[in-house]
Formats: sequence, structure tokens, C-alpha cells
Amino acid sequence: MMRRLLCLGLLSVLAACSALPDKPARQTVYDFGPAPAATAGGAPSRPTLLLGDIEVNAALESTSLLYRLAYDDPYQLRAYALARWSAPPGHLLAQRLRTVLGRDRAVVDEIASATLARRPGSVPLVLRVQLEEFSHRFDSASDSKGVLRLRGTLLENTPAGERFVAQRSFAVEHPAPTADAAGGVRALTAAADTAARDIAAWLEQR
Repeated sequence: MMRRLLCLGLLSVLAACSALPDKPARQTVYDFGPAPAATAGGAPSRPTLLLGDIEVNAALESTSLLYRLAYDDPYQLRAYALARWSAPPGHLLAQRLRTVLGRDRAVVDEIASATLARRPGSVPLVLRVQLEEFSHRFDSASDSKGVLRLRGTLLENTPAGERFVAQRSFAVEHPAPTADAAGGVRALTAAADTAARDIAAWLEQR
């Protein structure tokens, strides 16, 4: 009798444990990873550049990792539930741009630029960047890509204020290796690296 009661008690405990909810899954946090290796070259020789904060639309102000089902509803942006960026995309892109552009010129922020402005002949060029699209787009359930669109505006500081120099739009699409959040991160990182190189090449022509 005692053995039967013990067995029943053990079964009750096991049944209660099996009814407990699973631990909530934790979000995976991503960034752009290490910057691409630079080619060998000399010391920075091009004019100093001011790169301020990147302007983004409301959807890109958070750390959400966004995707779009172009085959279902191309007008709806969705966020991965268990994946996010370590910082808003505009911040991550600004870091990458400073790294890539800083290989052949000094890249400064607003504070450093104000200091330089007090030195004759040291006022830097200004690059304003607007990030318009940064999402993982699915053309089908198995075919997807990272999509980046931005606009760069180059200005020159003058005693009368900023003077327009040039403007260009950049659009980059990079295939995703897998149709999930991790694949989207890799595709968007590759797209950001390509955009940074394209901007650097554009600035070399100015």
C-alpha cells in the first residue's frame, strides 16, 4: 500500500512538472560584426569629413530587426520577435561609415567639428545621410535579400553657412544565405559594407 502511494505521488509530481510552461526564449542580439579588412595604404590624406547622426524614419528608430513579405503584403513592415539589433540601424551604419571612410581621411563628429571651425582653414566638409530602407525582404518563402536605401548629401561649411556640393542616392540589395533572422542580418551587414564602399568611392570624386 505504501509503495503504491509513493508511486502515485511520484506520478503526480511528474505530471505537474510537465504542465509547467517552458522558459521564454531569449532574443538574439546582432550587430554588424568586424569591419571588412582594409587594403594596404598610407596615412589619411583626404580632407577632413564631418559625419553627423544618420537621419532615419520612425520605423528605424528602434533596435527591431525588420522584414517584409513582398510576396504577401509588400507594404507591411514586420519585426522578428526573437532577434534585434544591438543599437538602432542608423547608429550601426554610422559606426561602419566612420570606419570605412576613416581609412583615407579624418572623420569627426559635431563636437570635434566645432573645435576645428575655430581654426582658420580647418573647417571640414559635411556628409548628411538619410537611411530610407533597411529591411530583410522575402520575395518568396525561401528567397530573400537584405535591402538598403539611403541618400547622401555633401555640404561645405562657409562663413555664410552650409553650401550644397553634391547629392546621391544609393540602393543596395544582397542575397540572404538563409531565410531567417540570422540570414537577414548577414545580408544587411553585407549591404551596409557595400554602401559604405560606394559612398567612399563617390566622395573620392568630389
